[in-house]
Amino acid sequence: MHLIPRSAPAQTAQTLEQQGIHPLLARLYAARGVRHPDELDDALTKLLPPDTMKGAAAAARLLADAMAANLRLCIVADYDCDGATACAVGVRGLRLLGAQQVSYLVPDRVVDGYGLTPTIAERVHAQGADVLITVDNGIASIAGVQRAKELGLQVLVTDHHLVATDEDGHALLPAADVIVNPNQPGCDFASKNLAGVGVIFYVLLALRAELRQRGAWPTGQQPKLDTLLPLVALGTVADVVKLDANNRRLVSQGLKRVQSLAMPAGLASLFVAAGRIPERASAMDFGFALGPRINAAGRLADMTLGIECLLTDDAARATELAQTLDGINRERREVEGQMREQALEMAEMLFDEDEEPPPAICVFDPDFHEGVVGIVAARIKDKLHRPTFVLAPSSAPGKEHELKGSGRSIPGFHLRDALDLVAKRYPQAILRFGGHAMAAGCTVHEDYLHEFDQGLQEVAAEWLDAATLQRRLETDGPLPAQWRTPDMASTLQRQVWGQGFAPPTFSEELEVVNQRIVGEKHLQLKLRHHGEVVDGIWFNHTASLPSRALLAYRLDVDEWQGVQRTRFMIEGMHSE
Repeated sequence: MHLIPRSAPAQTAQTLEQQGIHPLLARLYAARGVRHPDELDDALTKLLPPDTMKGAAAAARLLADAMAANLRLCIVADYDCDGATACAVGVRGLRLLGAQQVSYLVPDRVVDGYGLTPTIAERVHAQGADVLITVDNGIASIAGVQRAKELGLQVLVTDHHLVATDEDGHALLPAADVIVNPNQPGCDFASKNLAGVGVIFYVLLALRAELRQRGAWPTGQQPKLDTLLPLVALGTVADVVKLDANNRRLVSQGLKRVQSLAMPAGLASLFVAAGRIPERASAMDFGFALGPRINAAGRLADMTLGIECLLTDDAARATELAQTLDGINRERREVEGQMREQALEMAEMLFDEDEEPPPAICVFDPDFHEGVVGIVAARIKDKLHRPTFVLAPSSAPGKEHELKGSGRSIPGFHLRDALDLVAKRYPQAILRFGGHAMAAGCTVHEDYLHEFDQGLQEVAAEWLDAATLQRRLETDGPLPAQWRTPDMASTLQRQVWGQGFAPPTFSEELEVVNQRIVGEKHLQLKLRHHGEVVDGIWFNHTASLPSRALLAYRLDVDEWQGVQRTRFMIEGMHSE
């Protein structure tokens, strides 16, 4: 692993410090591209305005007209946490703004697959809906939207995924009545990183403005949509979208409400089920505790459970659903653990012990569970630092010859674009695909698994060089001794960090005073930092360290019998 110190422009850091920002935070923010304190202002008034998002005003008019005519609205969700929170925000928000008839439908991962399919459109129509609204999907649902229109439905697509293109590079868009997607052609919205839940939240902001203009409420009495922000924050963090300034505001505002216990009953119950304290909630709680419990429903059961947990206002019902989701998540961890070990063994058999792994990893077993292929791919990617696809047989009726694959990538390898090229070279292999730079999914015909693997290896070999294949960890350099305090660790933990705005990781050469294995798989350390001995822990690492080592670490607080001490959480060691 190569530890690469981030560049923190000294003048920028000084400017931020002069504006009242703590010296260490000023250095950290400058290294992450913050140039002005305004970028750190999380006030709702600083959010990008909805009228700059293409389609938002038209969507507001469509929904306002539908509500005036008392039409029946149906939201088609996705089965991950972003899709579940987007659905809950849509249902709650529309009802809050006065919609009388709002329902939802979430596809089954196994039976229906992803997105608005023609079959889903027919089910929405059969339920008696007049208006179909997609959240976190729909931009690639050309056939599904067409079928919905044939059935007489109005269709509003809200999505954040990248738009597909034809061989000439022209955008392929569904024929919806309105499309709201910051990544569609011609959209000038300054943040292209909104999650699906963020997009529907912006549609609701535009709808409220439209209804206000139509005189829906007495002056000063419009509904407050900020009650939805805890759900917006959860979905944004769980979907691992880049936390640009606008997304950080959404997350920060959501966290503030959670910390003051102003959140839906389901979120409160999920905190209890996860053993987390909402008054001290952080973005990590959303990403590593609540998000996985919602996601587990879509992976192994029915995402309706997750959405209902986020929709209910009944505390007892919320507790019951949260405990059910916690149980499903425990099952998911068991399935994942067994499958991860097998998949990793298969991946490591692809190369000799003294060799580098191939440029890409592709593993399949007929006993794999399609619900956890993405998680397992992420684990292999983390261990081997290669773009990785894990595939499992489809268990959908009539899809016996299809393999469902999920992939995770490394920096410098755009996974969706790679699939696009593989599909062009081996058109019989990939039946469907979609996704982002770092995560993507596909459906492969079982007879052409070899061609898919071959195509993936070819593209990886062409696109990846030695520097990209070298594991790199960006760090924030040395930690000054005066900031090695529990108060500073707590201050850092209270900030909003995440994808594209990485939590602080410091690095410097440290003396290893003592080391021993604890719990059979963790390395407990005593390290000398600026003359003082500090506790350290390197989770899931058992190899011994030299007497001096260039280590990357996060500053943490360890509390024992009411006494707080700083601790270094080791993230990696520099090697040539």
